[in-house]
Amino acid sequence: MNLQEFFQQNPEVAIAFSGGVDSSYLLYAATRFAKRAKAYYVQAEFQPQFELDDAKRLAEELGADMQIIHVSVLADPQVAANPANRCYYCKQGIFQTIRKAAADDGFTVLLDGTNASDDATDRPGMKALQELSVRSPLRECGLTKDEIRRLSKEAGLFTWDKPAYACLATRIPTGEEITSEKLIAVEKAESFLMTLGFTDFRVRTAGGHARIQLPGNQTWHLLKNKDKVLAELKTLFKSVSLDLEERS
Repeated sequence: MNLQEFFQQNPEVAIAFSGGVDSSYLLYAATRFAKRAKAYYVQAEFQPQFELDDAKRLAEELGADMQIIHVSVLADPQVAANPANRCYYCKQGIFQTIRKAAADDGFTVLLDGTNASDDATDRPGMKALQELSVRSPLRECGLTKDEIRRLSKEAGLFTWDKPAYACLATRIPTGEEITSEKLIAVEKAESFLMTLGFTDFRVRTAGGHARIQLPGNQTWHLLKNKDKVLAELKTLFKSVSLDLEERS
């Protein structure tokens, strides 16, 4: 089965839309092949502002209908406690909210952007999606991340080479409570590093200390801008260090 055939079988769909590579291509395909489609973007504490900006831009460029839903994921104590299966509880809350909004709009089929490269056995959030009967057309049609990037480039989507981006909660170690203050500090730090030209990096925090993870070829750029980075990040964290086990 290909995507065109999927949407022929499922002509009216609601899409959980993040603005990332996968859900962006899924939304593009839905605008081409589905009879009716609507994107739902959940704005919560775990998503940085640039993700919302990208989602708005992509939806506008596609002429797609998009609704922004505001959700406080930290209102769920099981999410805030940050257990090993935090993603399960977070996905449950988010997708239940999307499903209700979609049902109010007359949709019975809810989609997400999980692709064929994603390991379903190692992602607690996958369990939540299965329990809520969320369909994953990219996965069902056998489309891998590399193929989705290639197809996105051919389609002219600006998201085709967008780096993978895990939610802000992943910057805080399992078992350490997640607070809005910690997430805001991480987002500010990462936004600042982006202005200096860094890409595909993470600012991880534990106990109020920051640890920067970079691709190896960007280490020289960090050292060149060390004083700027320290001056900014020391206003947000007790200490700042560079993780020599760089991101690959």
